[in-house]
Amino acid sequence: MDIFLAILLDILEQGLIYGIMALGLYISYKILNFPDLTVDGSFPLGAAVTTLFLMQGANPWLALLAAILAGCLAGLMTGVLHVFLKINELFSGILSMTILYSVNLLIVGRSNQPFFDRDTIFNSLPASLIPSAGRGPDFRVAIVAFVIVIGMKLLLDYFLKTRKGLLLRAAGDNQQVVNAMGIHPGSMKILGLALANGLVALAGAVLAQQQGFFEVSMGTGIMVMGLASVIMGTVLFTRISRLSPTTKVLLGAILYKALVSLAINLGAPASMLNLVRGVLFLLILLSYQFGQKGGQKHA
Repeated sequence: MDIFLAILLDILEQGLIYGIMALGLYISYKILNFPDLTVDGSFPLGAAVTTLFLMQGANPWLALLAAILAGCLAGLMTGVLHVFLKINELFSGILSMTILYSVNLLIVGRSNQPFFDRDTIFNSLPASLIPSAGRGPDFRVAIVAFVIVIGMKLLLDYFLKTRKGLLLRAAGDNQQVVNAMGIHPGSMKILGLALANGLVALAGAVLAQQQGFFEVSMGTGIMVMGLASVIMGTVLFTRISRLSPTTKVLLGAILYKALVSLAINLGAPASMLNLVRGVLFLLILLSYQFGQKGGQKHA
């Protein structure tokens, strides 16, 4: 029973943390229709920045804010490459991702940096706020991750209802509407990419503080994980109209992590983890395409 609870707790923790990243992918993929590969670089960028701050003894919450800012700058770079330099969407993301790999190494100074002895957002909570501190499973990570992801979700929901948010939606759906209002659609794309990568970098920062180390390759496959979460959530819960799109994305992230955890606990070796993720993503894409064809037939 304890092992089962530990597995469920790990799924919840990882699902919530990667849910922050999935919110960012929701902006770039669903709202802007932009296949942004920057996320594979902005995710470890957030981890690199928070590692640098923690190694200097800075407040761990301040480190998260710095990570968000760094991620926004990464998205800004991709947006400028695409909008002003007229580089293809895919290539602009690849360029940013490639540049960020070296930037991350420069920030930390090495490819792997542990900081287990530093204060993090997870051990900064008073013991009285932890339901079972010292008496059972440690819920600190789940509590803090839940507070952060819900806060980001609510802020994103609020922003998307503002004038800027509506223009951001229009920039992805119908750029003529944005032009008619005297605003350049490219500026909204840049804003959206900055926000998206800011969320992705925040997820990387939170994960780094949870694991206690930075690894330069920790962003590998993030694009696949994020898209799988977004597609799974929006497809599986599409008939539940009461759920907001952001809530569906968060549920998709938790469900995706549950499927990966199930595969691992069924005996899949750690070395085959990327294969498991790839197969899961393939199945999700096939089910998504099948669902679209089925919907067109009934239309």
